[in-house]
Amino acid sequence: MACPIQQSAPLLNPAVLALDWLLGSWESDEPGEGSFPTVPPFRYSETLHFTHVGQPVINFMFNAFHTESKKPMHRECGFIRLQPGTNKVAFIIAQNSGLVEIEEGELTGQQVSLQTHALARTSFSKEPHVQQIHREFRLRGDGRLEQTVSMATSDQPLTQHLHITYRRSS
Repeated sequence: MACPIQQSAPLLNPAVLALDWLLGSWESDEPGEGSFPTVPPFRYSETLHFTHVGQPVINFMFNAFHTESKKPMHRECGFIRLQPGTNKVAFIIAQNSGLVEIEEGELTGQQVSLQTHALARTSFSKEPHVQQIHREFRLRGDGRLEQTVSMATSDQPLTQHLHITYRRSS
């Protein structure tokens, strides 16, 4: 009979140590608020999962749900990288809407500020097309994580689209 191999969790790669405050699972502590000039205001719940496997990246998955029905709404997954020796950060994101983006920005303490660097979409994505995203994550003094997302489309200027706070769940 073979003995099971005990594997310990991998150590966090030093290249992403400055992002260790994001690691774990987060749940919205109250519904987030969404709005945009072309969409009626809405509320949503969301879970975030930030993990690692010892590589110089953080893996993430964001899942948004309708607050009342709990039906899935929006999903994003991808990777976070830091440029070695700097505070430059990049999010590489695939969305269930068919949008793929690279957002780049800066890490300052426990805050990440990002903006669109590159966008690609499926050939049959619906219009108006997203042209620009600005995203901020901030770990507040009360231990909650806050996210604000602004968006510009082919027919609307950069406008705040989402705002939500999360509590750490693991």
